[in-house]
Amino acid sequence: MNSHRRAAVIGGVRIPFARSNTAYATLGNLALLTAALRELVERFGLERARLGDVVAGAVIKHSRDWNLTREAVQGCGLDPHTPAHDVQRACGTSLTAAVEVAQRIESGEIDAAIAGGVDTTSEVPLVYGETLNAVVLESARARSPPARVRPWLRLRLRDLKPALPAVVEPRAGLSMGEHCELMAKEWRIARMEQDELALESHHNAAAAWNAGFYDDLVAPCAGLTTDNNVRRDTDLSKLAALKPVYDRSANGTLTAGNSTPLTDGASCVLLASDEWAQAHGLGVQAYLTHSATAAVDYAGIAGPREGLLMAPTYAVPAMLDRAALTLQDFDIYEIHEAFAAQVLCTLKAWESPEYCQTRLGRSAPLGAIDRAKLNPKGGSVALGHPFAATGTRILATLAKQLEQRGSGRGIISICTAGGMGVTAILERHPSPVGGPTGTIIA
Repeated sequence: MNSHRRAAVIGGVRIPFARSNTAYATLGNLALLTAALRELVERFGLERARLGDVVAGAVIKHSRDWNLTREAVQGCGLDPHTPAHDVQRACGTSLTAAVEVAQRIESGEIDAAIAGGVDTTSEVPLVYGETLNAVVLESARARSPPARVRPWLRLRLRDLKPALPAVVEPRAGLSMGEHCELMAKEWRIARMEQDELALESHHNAAAAWNAGFYDDLVAPCAGLTTDNNVRRDTDLSKLAALKPVYDRSANGTLTAGNSTPLTDGASCVLLASDEWAQAHGLGVQAYLTHSATAAVDYAGIAGPREGLLMAPTYAVPAMLDRAALTLQDFDIYEIHEAFAAQVLCTLKAWESPEYCQTRLGRSAPLGAIDRAKLNPKGGSVALGHPFAATGTRILATLAKQLEQRGSGRGIISICTAGGMGVTAILERHPSPVGGPTGTIIA
């Protein structure tokens, strides 16, 4: 990233995350994203402000939402001259959006922009079979009424059956959970370890809600005021009682309790240059200083099959090298909990001399982290995971934590479908009284 201008995180907001088919069952992506953007506009006094861009996206989209973010911008209170566009990188969508925005701010192209994401698995697009699609298109191309009717006569009742969307990797034919179950077996991650991490996620999330940490980060929507997946009263015995989901044999370890639930929600973050923030009387929470993306050969196309969700193990060390930092140089580790097993596999890989040498080409392992610094305000297992919204949920959470600390450094690591990983570093450092906070890393 350019070292002459800094990309400041001013603040973020989201709507409560809701389990699929609950509070937002009748709302679509446009309504949810608009609600989050509107709240951000109100919080930071951006009514009729013209920003450099708004970059957001969704993983599961209707064809009608081909211009989703721009449509949301026109309903959120910003100046309608504010441009917008969609991005999509599976679960890393909104962090990818934030990185794009940060790089453009640092380059001087824009002064301020919003990054965000939204997803709902309650209001999903239904896809019909090839026969019905062919009939509809052939009918539409016809030039006369009889010709438009004729294709419909070929339809049978079975042709009207919709194909419900599934989170399955096309090349491997396995769901993300099935892939992660294979990873857990490969890395010998025990069921108890996964349940313990899930329990910690719920306890940390509940404590953060009880302490008021989320009060200014989460805005009510559709009558919901808090994330409705957090299990304040869960314990290891309750988690242990759940049956495995992806491998139903005695060897299965991933359950509904140590995996993220299907979730609806939206989040967004305002980023800007120091000069823009100062001119608008807004403080800076932290700076987005580095980022990296990576991918793994999860289908075994060019070599041995790799774990689908292991790409952050590649992205993080590449990012650390550019930043001249070690894995231990952080005060907070925000690692997306797609599954508790995924987090544990990642941490174990970074501690493995063999993995770091053979896969990452490093002479020594990255080492262990202080687990007390991992997802201190709860993770995706507890809070939920609306695919495209998770990145800016984490970004806003980490930026606020650094602001509260007054200084520090945090890392974000997100695994995604397609065998990719998206990572970033946020920093906030003390400065002279009246001066800006943050640091620049070339």
